Amino acid sequence: MGSNIIVVGCGRVGSQLAGLLSEDNNVCVIDKDPDAFASLGRSFNGSVIQGVGFDEEVLQRAGIESCDCVAAVTQYDNANLMVVEVASRLYHVPHVIARLYDPEHERAYEQLGLDYVCGTSLVAEDMFAKISAGHGSHIENFGDFEILRFSLDLAGNDLKSIRVSDLEKPHDVRIVAFERADGSASSIPAGESVLYDGDSVVACVRHGLVEQFTRWIQE
Repeated sequence: MGSNIIVVGCGRVGSQLAGLLSEDNNVCVIDKDPDAFASLGRSFNGSVIQGVGFDEEVLQRAGIESCDCVAAVTQYDNANLMVVEVASRLYHVPHVIARLYDPEHERAYEQLGLDYVCGTSLVAEDMFAKISAGHGSHIENFGDFEILRFSLDLAGNDLKSIRVSDLEKPHDVRIVAFERADGSASSIPAGESVLYDGDSVVACVRHGLVEQFTRWIQE
């Protein structure tokens, strides 16, 4: 079986996300409204717990101590933030991701280093792709594209360096900016600019190509 995943919130997005994830993972869904679980449907292959998603006792019953990922998708930004903060700070869950409704809260999420999806459409699909891939920090959805910030993995591809153009063209992505791993320099690159292992990169990636592009992203 795959990863152990907790989904907090069983509304339209939560139920859809849980259904997608439960095909190949151990999924537990938390919601304070017991009637919400009816939206999961017969295809859902996981467990459910009634309760508040940032309550430690509830999270422990859901298996957070052996959890690989927590996705907070309630209808409230503050609740989602509390869930992922508890999961990451208290239980050290390796991957936490939250749904964000109000774009004005984005800066707070970024400063806390939290992964999130902000948008009104295809949220469940976006979250599913991010959970499945386990890639670096999301910055924003932009039409058919996703803006990502991550540490470049060249060692895992048996490379010491790579030109920006050699990274962009095969994957139909655009490298927007980069910063050296040691913080010594940052730049908006040209095609001939050279990147090194561990450099911090901001890239624009088409949604459908995110999963294959994760080979260049350090976990």
